[in-house]
Amino acid sequence: MGDHVSYAIACVPGDGVGPEVTAVARRCVDAVAARRGFGVEWRPYPLGAQLWRKTGEVLPDSVLDELRTADAILLGAVGDPSVPPGILERGLLLRLRAELDLYVNLRPSKLRAGVGGAVARHRLEDLDLVIVRENTEGLYAGAGGTVHRGTMIETATEESLNTRGGVERCIRYAADLAARRSGRLTLVHKTNVLVHAGDLWLRTAQQVAADTGVTLDYAHVDAACLYLVDNPARFDVIVTDNLFGDILSDLGAALTGGLGVAPSGNLNPDRTGPSVFEPVHGSAPDIAGTGRANPAGAVLSAALMLDHLGETAAGEDLDAAVSAVLEAGAPETTDGWEAALDAALSATAALR
Repeated sequence: MGDHVSYAIACVPGDGVGPEVTAVARRCVDAVAARRGFGVEWRPYPLGAQLWRKTGEVLPDSVLDELRTADAILLGAVGDPSVPPGILERGLLLRLRAELDLYVNLRPSKLRAGVGGAVARHRLEDLDLVIVRENTEGLYAGAGGTVHRGTMIETATEESLNTRGGVERCIRYAADLAARRSGRLTLVHKTNVLVHAGDLWLRTAQQVAADTGVTLDYAHVDAACLYLVDNPARFDVIVTDNLFGDILSDLGAALTGGLGVAPSGNLNPDRTGPSVFEPVHGSAPDIAGTGRANPAGAVLSAALMLDHLGETAAGEDLDAAVSAVLEAGAPETTDGWEAALDAALSATAALR
């Protein structure tokens, strides 16, 4: 888009290495914005473990209302050993997904030159796929409970909630994406065991494929894990439910260089509110403050953010810069990454 457009981007650095990697991503976004002719207004929000320890709140309603007014949200990482598991994750990440209706989790898995993939025989062209994960339903919807806690008959249930509307809008997004790529869409589920939800997903995928003209394939989730390792070229766009997508996307990241180079977008494709973009590596408290955080995932997440905002060329600049740095040999320090990315972006600008 460009041409004096300006975007309000909320930045939630979060915990651990989050502030370190988002700082690099912000500087990269500012650089391509200046070169591509659009503006960025950064709005910082100190959400995370420190706020929770101080106030007992994770995402105050007033802050959520402010976040709704942003064009996009760039998030660093959430998690801290001092906070009981689930408080930050459910109170911030899952709440944002529900409140902002971020019903698509987009996880590209792309093997880049210079990256030692987990399987040596894989070529770059073998691993360039996208996982589209339903992001607001399934087992992550929070339905279920525990009775007789602490006794020998304690019973815990987790219910997977799948609505036709929620399933269909996710599959339609994936089909539209597949149509812009190779035209191949693979549904991953477990229809032979999860017969109710599986049937809903399969029938809906078949209907969407018939409507859109994409070629539909199917794989059970356990078989899909095998295929991702053994023959990933069979996949281009994978669509799946919340739990399976969470697992498969981390496997895809491992195959393509690890979580440090894996981006993600939590999307509201209907654009009724901001989408959230974050690297998937977690807060890594063991290396926070050591200067060894890898900002590649954060920068690639920012690239997804710019593409979502319509600044496709700027997003391509960031993606190409990360690829150039990886091909030349990934730096061992955050400062080294920042300098290498700046040089790569300068070289990209010189070519135009």
